[in-house]
Amino acid sequence: MLRLPSRIEKILVVKPSSLGDVVHSLPFLNAINAGFPGASIHWVIAKGLEGILEAHPMIQKLWVINKDDWKKIGNLKVTVSELKELFRNLRKERYDIVFDLQGLLRSGIITSATDAPVRIGFKEAREGSRFLYTHKIEGGKNIHAVDRYLKMAQFAGCDISNIFFPLPPVLRTSPSVQTPCSPGEYAVIVPGTRWKTKKWPAERFGKLASRLPLRTIVVGDKNEKDIADEIVSLADGRATSLAGETDLIGLTEIMKHAKFIVSNDSGPMHIAAALGVPVFAIFGPTAPERTGPYGEGHTVIREEISCAPCFRKTCENLKCMNSLSAEKVYRIIMNKFGDS
Repeated sequence: MLRLPSRIEKILVVKPSSLGDVVHSLPFLNAINAGFPGASIHWVIAKGLEGILEAHPMIQKLWVINKDDWKKIGNLKVTVSELKELFRNLRKERYDIVFDLQGLLRSGIITSATDAPVRIGFKEAREGSRFLYTHKIEGGKNIHAVDRYLKMAQFAGCDISNIFFPLPPVLRTSPSVQTPCSPGEYAVIVPGTRWKTKKWPAERFGKLASRLPLRTIVVGDKNEKDIADEIVSLADGRATSLAGETDLIGLTEIMKHAKFIVSNDSGPMHIAAALGVPVFAIFGPTAPERTGPYGEGHTVIREEISCAPCFRKTCENLKCMNSLSAEKVYRIIMNKFGDS
């Protein structure tokens, strides 16, 4: 049974990554902000993702950690020094509650290092992190990440009936980004994703872009410029690449004015869904019931393959992605937007 301190003044949320997971955590943030009025909320975020939470009115402090460098053996001395300083500073904050939404050893250690009297995590947390919590709840596996995180807020006594994605104002009202199309007159293609097995072939995206009745803008980071250029080269002059030319704010600005988004299972897909932009999400090895676009008005497109979802990051044949034709995706999109 959870017994909270009589006065909750300071809360820490440990959710460093990834981009999509952080977006999934926003309804949880909304719930605890309403459930603990007046409490100061802090958040542990990975370097490179802080843009999604910067200047957020519900968050009073961001702890930006360089977790990718911590994995490098050559940085061991610096890593140990950074961790010691982080732990020392976290203890000074004297948090009343810490929520570990990540559920890995690193996040569990950070949670434990706060010495907070209430440290909440999931029973299914991996790498032994569950032994570092004072309270554990069952999040479940066959449940969407948004609903899973909300279970933790509910356990802490918060109302979770109002599911809302509170993106920071800078992501909703950022200055316009130069695009070749007027608002509402273009689609956005998001061909990138962290797993190679989640990537629909570039030539399919290109063929799709060549057939759509409106222009498309291809987005991505600098590492995805080649795949974006390939899509543009196959789109018969109907696509433009802005891959590598925008930061997170610019990416959000482009997507929020699109008529719809076509995307692999990726972080930008979740931002689009949070903005209320219709998403056509292409799924293969992952499960849309867990990580699909959340909310109404979105469409998941996938082939019924016996081995999917397998959640594998490597695969020899990628049947789930390679068997999905551009024609099928085109027909599904046109059935919904063909007359609009």
